[in-house]
Amino acid sequence: MFSSKTKTVVFSGVFIALTVILTHVFAIQTPFLRISFGFLPIAVFAMLFGPWKTGLMAAIADILGGMIFSPGLFFPGFTLSAFLAGIIYGYFFYKKKISIKTLFIASSLILLFIDLGLNTIWLSMLYNKAAEAIIVSRTIKSLLMLPIHIFLLYMVHKPLLLYYKPLK
Repeated sequence: MFSSKTKTVVFSGVFIALTVILTHVFAIQTPFLRISFGFLPIAVFAMLFGPWKTGLMAAIADILGGMIFSPGLFFPGFTLSAFLAGIIYGYFFYKKKISIKTLFIASSLILLFIDLGLNTIWLSMLYNKAAEAIIVSRTIKSLLMLPIHIFLLYMVHKPLLLYYKPLK
């Protein structure tokens, strides 16, 4: 009934909105730390659409979220981080059997290289703070969030893949 492009655009809009809401509205945030569930819609979108579309969707969500909730504070490094997180989720989840091991690897890569690595660099550049000053709290947050990421992604992917097949 609807074309593949129409479905992609509609799903993208819904998942962009979910990502923005879960990242900016329903989040605990300080200048150097954010605890949110914005990773969930990105990961689910990755299961359905693959790495490139997910990277683009995550980048657009980051730009829109920054424009709406942090006007004047746009930093392209965070958009790159969001894009790369979408690529990683898409690589590990799209058209693949998802196991606890897969969830652990994907979540660990994102928490280690994107959240602890790139985002710490972006924050230290943005606020002129040494990365060493903020890395401890960010490391603790990442270690606490890793099992939560894995558990939530595991709980979401099972019923999702029963009803939806990856879309083109």
